[in-house]
Amino acid sequence: MAKKKAKNGSSTIALNKRARHDYFIEEKFEAGMELQGWEVKSCREGKAQLTDSYVIFKNGEAWLLGARIQPLPSASTHFVTEPDRTRRLLLNKRELAKLIAAVDQKGYAVVCTALYWKKHLIKCEIALAKGKAHHDKRETEKKRDWNREKQRLMRTEHK
Repeated sequence: MAKKKAKNGSSTIALNKRARHDYFIEEKFEAGMELQGWEVKSCREGKAQLTDSYVIFKNGEAWLLGARIQPLPSASTHFVTEPDRTRRLLLNKRELAKLIAAVDQKGYAVVCTALYWKKHLIKCEIALAKGKAHHDKRETEKKRDWNREKQRLMRTEHK
């Protein structure tokens, strides 16, 4: 009988919290990523960052720009590592066509919201998003503060 490996924590590698602040998220997609070996090792150590990442479309393919995977000093001694390189995203044709049409016609943007493990593969959650204006960001912040205040009031009321 094979021994099961103990799960250690969350399967999330990196989150792009700024995407929720700057955009209205309309629809989410799951995409595979074409990575090199040293990048996978760095992701295992949590060295990925998605802060200013976004997706572009070129020759019918999706490419992730701005994602930073910091190389490990021990894992990347033989390679010329490029932390900010453009990485290809793996999507099926139907999803690609839908995203390209939305970006070209309706003025949407495609942003990467998360990197996570799915079994032994690294997946990228991308979202079709519309940009927020400054007043929309303030409104979202007011709603979040009010919800937090409601929770506080409910807790003190029930004590």
